[in-house]
Amino acid sequence: MKPAHRALVCLATIVLAGGCAVGPDFHTPPAPDVDRYLHHGDPAQLALADGVAQRFSVDAVPADWWRAFGSSSLDAVIDTAIVANPTLHQAEANLRTAQDLLRAGAGVFYPQVSASAGLSRQAALPARLGQAGPANLFTLWTLGPTVSYALDLFGGNRRAVEALAAQAEGQRYAMAAAYLTLTGNLANTVIARAAYAAQIDTTRRLIAVVREQVEIAHAQVNAGVAAHASELALAAQLAALEASLAPLEQKRDQATHLEAVLIGRLPSQTDAVEVAFGGLVLPMDLPRLVPSELVRQRPDVLAAQARLHEASAQVGVATAAMLPNLTLSADYARMSGSSAGLFGAQAGAWNVGASLAAPLFEGGTLYYRRRAAQQALQAADADYREVVLGAFQQVADVLRALEHDATQLDAQLRAQSAASDAVDELNAAYSAGVTGYLQVLSADMQYQQAVLATVQARAQRLQDTVALFLALGGGWRSSASPAAVGPPPP
Repeated sequence: MKPAHRALVCLATIVLAGGCAVGPDFHTPPAPDVDRYLHHGDPAQLALADGVAQRFSVDAVPADWWRAFGSSSLDAVIDTAIVANPTLHQAEANLRTAQDLLRAGAGVFYPQVSASAGLSRQAALPARLGQAGPANLFTLWTLGPTVSYALDLFGGNRRAVEALAAQAEGQRYAMAAAYLTLTGNLANTVIARAAYAAQIDTTRRLIAVVREQVEIAHAQVNAGVAAHASELALAAQLAALEASLAPLEQKRDQATHLEAVLIGRLPSQTDAVEVAFGGLVLPMDLPRLVPSELVRQRPDVLAAQARLHEASAQVGVATAAMLPNLTLSADYARMSGSSAGLFGAQAGAWNVGASLAAPLFEGGTLYYRRRAAQQALQAADADYREVVLGAFQQVADVLRALEHDATQLDAQLRAQSAASDAVDELNAAYSAGVTGYLQVLSADMQYQQAVLATVQARAQRLQDTVALFLALGGGWRSSASPAAVGPPPP
């Protein structure tokens, strides 16, 4: 080996062994140093309501958490949506795009090999060499490969690929978030539609009761035993109830249309799955996730962490751009004045070399790019902390909501039970002839109103239970859905 070649090999060995990656090394942010979500401690069990006391006894959020509501129709709707929802398809495509960009970026770690072939007609002028004579016309055929390798002296390429890996990881968590949003929205939509249908049925029964009261009052006015004002008051109440029916039907129809869109169909292409409100089971065993695990489970927190990682790597990229860059190159070519002579013994030519380039003056461009990358890192850090605070707030809100839901439902059920007892007693008194029928109808109206309020309280409790599963990050890690796709191989 010639001395120049030996020196070049030694230089490459030293650089490869001593290369470093400039910029900050990313470390996963520590979890908040707290052991509870609420200031006065997290509940182990919620208040008893409707014979059910929800308790926190499950250590992990199940992958198919919606099955805890005991509705095969709800299960079927969500299973269909996971396969057909276009938002989930888009998130999956974005994930594959980010993974392919990562694979493409990793190619910088390998030598770049290319081949070229050329044919040119040239005129050689002896005058260029200080000689006299006419121009010499000739044809030049060339064929050969070129190899180059950029030595990553300061880790700029490594940081760039690290940033691509963080982007791919962020897309993975974005897909998990889309998966949770889809399943949560669909579960809430099915619950809301079933509740609207139950409220519509109750309102129609209430309208029938009040309409009967109006008819009786009208008869009493005609008979001269009641004032016309009492009939007008009942008629106004009837009109108000009839007016409240249309918004409920509109909300039910909107839920029907939303359900169709979430499963990837047009509203005109499918009918909503009928789910009986009374057939929905309130989950008794709720997931229990300690605060230190929450930041490793919620996809929005993990996506913010990936953005923080990417911003950290970009600081390294901007720093490395300010430092020297060394590139090794080699090429081999066959040159001849004819195509037949390309493969002759004298046609070979080769070149091996190294080039070192360093920025000397860029007008502050590289310096301020690094400053901008550092500011972006600070912004990403603030964004991460904000997302973590929002996650803990959401869990705390849902825990309190579930407590209040149980208290509200318990009180509402007591009101409904009292109204039911009053109807029974007045019916008995009416049968005995000691009370009027209008009193019976009035008690029945109060009972139907209590039933209506109970439906609303039960629906709120069900939806807040859905919110708890989502606030704790859902079960996407153990799910067989596309959201559980891992990062690409290195």
